[in-house]
Amino acid sequence: MSYGVTVDGERYFVKTAGRPGHTPFLTHAQRVDLLRNAVRLGRTYRHPALPALHTVIDSAHGPMLVYNWVDGELLGVPREHRDDPESSFQRFRDLPADRVLAALDTIFDVHDLLGGAGEVAGDFYDGCLIYDFTTHRLSLVDLDNYVPAPHRNEMGRMFGSSRFMAPEEFTRGALIDQRTSVFTMGRTAQIFLGDDFGGPLYQVTARACHAHPSDRYSSLPEFCTAWRNAQQIRQIT
Repeated sequence: MSYGVTVDGERYFVKTAGRPGHTPFLTHAQRVDLLRNAVRLGRTYRHPALPALHTVIDSAHGPMLVYNWVDGELLGVPREHRDDPESSFQRFRDLPADRVLAALDTIFDVHDLLGGAGEVAGDFYDGCLIYDFTTHRLSLVDLDNYVPAPHRNEMGRMFGSSRFMAPEEFTRGALIDQRTSVFTMGRTAQIFLGDDFGGPLYQVTARACHAHPSDRYSSLPEFCTAWRNAQQIRQIT
């Protein structure tokens, strides 16, 4: 359960574990664990696109995470509104290509930072992205499922949007590592750029989204380097 609050004229976003008896997907204890992981991430990593963790308040129902507020619209929208030209998702995709590419560069820059430290992405999709259509600033939120090491898929169908998920995220016992995260980044580019790109950028995403993990880039930093190199070739040509 999350709230927007104003204190002394300053806006904040407060995330909590919610009521102990409310268990839509996870138990209260599991939600508390996710918040504690979010605290770890917020205190470890700094990036302009990551809302700053202002403070953590202990409560009877677990930690309350207080983040600095960021303006903008969530790019993830319900499926039935995804094709609506007035939705934030479609308005973002309709921006000039250079605007979309700049936003993707921000996403990949954050994941270069996280991947370089050994983090493995989890449950990343367009619902983790807030875009300010006035300032063209992109923010990444809700990275609570990111973990600092490879792990095994213990769920079968893992949390996330199937549009962004790698095959191994549907297979119990499969290895989930940065090659899985690479797939998600490749799909992010494909989803937001649609069919309007090709050449070196397309080749990078095609390799990133290969069905077999061994045929993808081996890490997020390797993927990010390949993407930047492809961007330079695109600008030259």
